[in-house]
Amino acid sequence: MTVTGKDLIDLGFPQGAALGAALEHARAQGLEGEALRAFVAANQPAPHMPLQAAPTYALNLEAEDEAEVDNVAKVTETMDALMRTPTVRAGAVMPDACPAGPTGTIPVGGVVVTEGAIHPGMHSADICCSVMFTDFGDADPKGVLDAVHGVTHFGPGGRANGRRFTVSLDLLDAFRANSFLNDDKILRAAMEHMGTQGDGNHFAFVGRSSATGNTCLVTHHGSRGPGAGLYTLGMRVAERFRKRLSPATAKDNAWIPADSAEGLAYWEALQLIRRWTKANHNAIHQAATVAMGAKARERFWNEHNFVFRRGDLFYHAKGATPVAGDFLPDTSGVQIVPLNMAEPVLLIRGTTTDRNLGFAPHGAGRNLSRTAHKRGLGTYSEAEVFARETAGLDARFWSGNIDVSELPSAYKPAATVRGQMARFGLAEVVDEIHPYGSIMAGDWERDAPWRNKARGTHRDVQDRPA
Repeated sequence: MTVTGKDLIDLGFPQGAALGAALEHARAQGLEGEALRAFVAANQPAPHMPLQAAPTYALNLEAEDEAEVDNVAKVTETMDALMRTPTVRAGAVMPDACPAGPTGTIPVGGVVVTEGAIHPGMHSADICCSVMFTDFGDADPKGVLDAVHGVTHFGPGGRANGRRFTVSLDLLDAFRANSFLNDDKILRAAMEHMGTQGDGNHFAFVGRSSATGNTCLVTHHGSRGPGAGLYTLGMRVAERFRKRLSPATAKDNAWIPADSAEGLAYWEALQLIRRWTKANHNAIHQAATVAMGAKARERFWNEHNFVFRRGDLFYHAKGATPVAGDFLPDTSGVQIVPLNMAEPVLLIRGTTTDRNLGFAPHGAGRNLSRTAHKRGLGTYSEAEVFARETAGLDARFWSGNIDVSELPSAYKPAATVRGQMARFGLAEVVDEIHPYGSIMAGDWERDAPWRNKARGTHRDVQDRPA
């Protein structure tokens, strides 16, 4: 008797991509009767996991003005949808929360706990976005800012040959031994992007400590090209599992089973990206230290875009600062929370509660998109807005072009975030680093080669005789 696809379906094997391979195997082995029944029972794919009745989550966010009312509604809508993902067990929303994609996508300021599953979309492409703090004692703030300005690199891409920072050979070997990171583009980016900070809201900030009066440097950036490459590959693998395990789950919430070969490799890749990112921060801080001929008194670092693990539970933090002791291997329990360039960087300490799940805000967040904020500035020029919002500060844009979407008014009021952090018992402030100045990428796209080429073509057309 030749086994047919109908025979397998009658025995309970579902129709789908796996049916053909199962049929081929059954025929090759000559399976029939009880042997065929046993094969189907042991090898049929697991039934699809439907969306679940959403577990509750802690909303540590309140609307204090009209713009915030709309923001809270959107954050709530996206969390309500997200929590229906079958692997999710708990969640929390921080006071700096704002939407970060289609409905159902984890918001900035979101924490989602899943069981047995790693969701690449829940840590985003900017894996391990993080902050590092160095205390330079009584160093001159301008000297520190000048030093870091001279050694850092903002904007797209990496450093040119001859200006690259060294990457540990042991770390590169570990990348090559990992099935996700052994990728030519990722390996090249790991070497070229070391000592770079990217763009957007990433920065180098210098200020003085309220507690000690010492001058401190804080940098903010993520894993750059290596992390973005891992995210792309992780989402691709997660999508294959989603189609097989839970087609009803949104693509942004696809997951990799933690106990699968792919899950084990992805978890290891995340730890390697974490090492690379910490080394990237440290390279910039150490280069600035050497440039000044100074000595660092204290240095620590924490991430706020990452996945943390307790047994079979995975805590996905999308823009949320860990305060739980077991999530803090790189500090003595004090964490770093920046707000905006005109406000102090906060040093905080906290403990795990049912409301915070072991996390606190990571910054100020936004109520409006970058584009909406720019529209709201009215007829004021960029220079006028910049002068008004950075008065008394040494604020610099590395590209030479002002980015008004990164000025203080683009963010939620710092007092609102701090007030809600205290009101919900998320963490306490133990020190403030008051701003002297900062460096950000600025609007580098204004002078991007492709844009300049387009402008030149436009001018050529205009200059042609009629």
